[in-house]
Amino acid sequence: MSEHRGGPVNILTAVAWPYANGPRHIGHVAGFGVPSDVFSRYHRMAGNNVLMVSGTDEHGTPIQVQAEREGVSPRELADRNSLVIAKDLQQLGLSYDLFTRTTTTNHYEVTQALFLGLLDNGYIFARTELGAISPSTGRTLPDRYIEGTCPICGYPNARGDQCDNCGNQLDPADLINPRSKINGETPKFVDTEQFFLDLPAFADVISQWLRGQSHWRPNVQKFALNLLDDLKPRAITRDLDWGIPVPLEGWRDRGDKRIYVWFDAVIGYLSASIEWAARSGDPEAWRAWWQEENARAYYFMGKDNIVFHAEIWPAMLFGYSGISDRAPNGAKPGQLGALNRPFDVVSSEFLTMEGKKFSSSRNVVIYVGDMLSRYDADALRYYLTSAGPENQDTDFTWAEFVRRNNDELVAGWGNLVNRTISMTAKNLGAIPAAGQLTDADRTLLTSSSAAFATVGALIEKNRQKAALGEVMKLVGEANKYLSDTAPWKLKNENPERMASVLHTTLQVVDDVKTLITPFLPTSSQKVHQALGGTGSWAAMPDLVEVDEPTAAGSPSYWVLTGDYQTQARWVSQPIAVGRPLAAPTPIITKLDPSVVDEELARLAES
Repeated sequence: MSEHRGGPVNILTAVAWPYANGPRHIGHVAGFGVPSDVFSRYHRMAGNNVLMVSGTDEHGTPIQVQAEREGVSPRELADRNSLVIAKDLQQLGLSYDLFTRTTTTNHYEVTQALFLGLLDNGYIFARTELGAISPSTGRTLPDRYIEGTCPICGYPNARGDQCDNCGNQLDPADLINPRSKINGETPKFVDTEQFFLDLPAFADVISQWLRGQSHWRPNVQKFALNLLDDLKPRAITRDLDWGIPVPLEGWRDRGDKRIYVWFDAVIGYLSASIEWAARSGDPEAWRAWWQEENARAYYFMGKDNIVFHAEIWPAMLFGYSGISDRAPNGAKPGQLGALNRPFDVVSSEFLTMEGKKFSSSRNVVIYVGDMLSRYDADALRYYLTSAGPENQDTDFTWAEFVRRNNDELVAGWGNLVNRTISMTAKNLGAIPAAGQLTDADRTLLTSSSAAFATVGALIEKNRQKAALGEVMKLVGEANKYLSDTAPWKLKNENPERMASVLHTTLQVVDDVKTLITPFLPTSSQKVHQALGGTGSWAAMPDLVEVDEPTAAGSPSYWVLTGDYQTQARWVSQPIAVGRPLAAPTPIITKLDPSVVDEELARLAES
């Protein structure tokens, strides 16, 4: 593939951190989860060095609000939901090298180091501003928990930090008729001293950097560039008691001031990499992905996170590295050293459900764990890739989920695997050698071999829907070839020809198994075994308990990690002639059409 002709590339897959105020729904994993795993699994198979990191985002007022509703502490809520989310992502097969938490001691230390580095370089300053307070509780209202009319475009449901209609950054105090999303009351605005990140100091350097990202999805690059006209200093502390302490004298021990959750969450990509390195036995190993020139960092998220990853996080990385439009005298990299900026910000659009926006409060939701308790993980992964919100908002419907599962996965790919292996096992008992090949045989084999370059190039460009489409196109060609050649008619009249047809088809089945592995790892492992293979083909993540306390006081915590070095390689490998085959079991479960009505009824009842 083009990215590693000169040798392996260090690929950082930085996956958006799911917020731990509750379990995640399938709209979340459509944006950050499945695309990042497809990308990571492919690059490992292609020979690159992948580090895939993320974790649960656990600070901020929303956690406090939810904990109060449930009568538990914020730490207890975060502990519970972090484990629920990790289990769901494990079941979905997301191959994290480390999925951790923002309440770890390591994350606190790295976040505070970034804060101090930016402060030392002159990019953080203190200022008194108007802060939004809930009159009924006295608690700070975070920007995203305040809605009102946008003062720029008039959109009636603008958030306190950004208008989703015009894309401009906002301050809650600027909203017309602001209201709390928690209880509808009008916020009280009071003077409060906070620390700010000097975003305007990076306007030119970010503009120049963004204009050089021609490989980004056009909607992401354009959206980010449009936001540059309205860069303002952004508060990075808040009046609350659940979060990371400000590492300064007079602030460190205050119970009413913490680092703002958005600031610490994006630092999680770095802190998770550092934690992974420490657990790997080489504490400096993270530097290969964050400081080497040939390393490439890909950030996966939904479109509501573009501003944080295409502007604010790059500004923090520039600033910590001592780079800005007006770098103060003496600005230099912080104690960790200069840090790489994102190579690509891979943002997906939104997934809706049966024509409605996902909403846990209105029960318009399908939680990942609930979905996977009834359906194959690969069925969901297939749907989210083939029909997901890669470049435009997409609607999830149960009818389309069942149709794609049955008509494409089962009747297409599953049928090809089942009838080819079953026919071979029944008539020959083992993978046959090929005899004289015909033009039809060679044409199919050429298509199969060529698919590796085509599909790989599309995945590298994060055009995963098109990549999976190419794989399924090959499946269709193989099914047509099998029907046209009708090997079941050749057993008596031309057994040598039957063997050649089955050898050819088995080779394509094996190739497709490899090509589809990043998308459907669980069923690819089943096909590997059905073809007589042994050992791990598509490794799965492990859920591991870390026996050390978190900075928030949890006695231990759970992480996802794994050893993903398997025999899978992104290349067509000759099938093993003579390997015994047995009749396979179905690799994908066919769904009864009644599933549609059952699920719609379940949704109506919830």
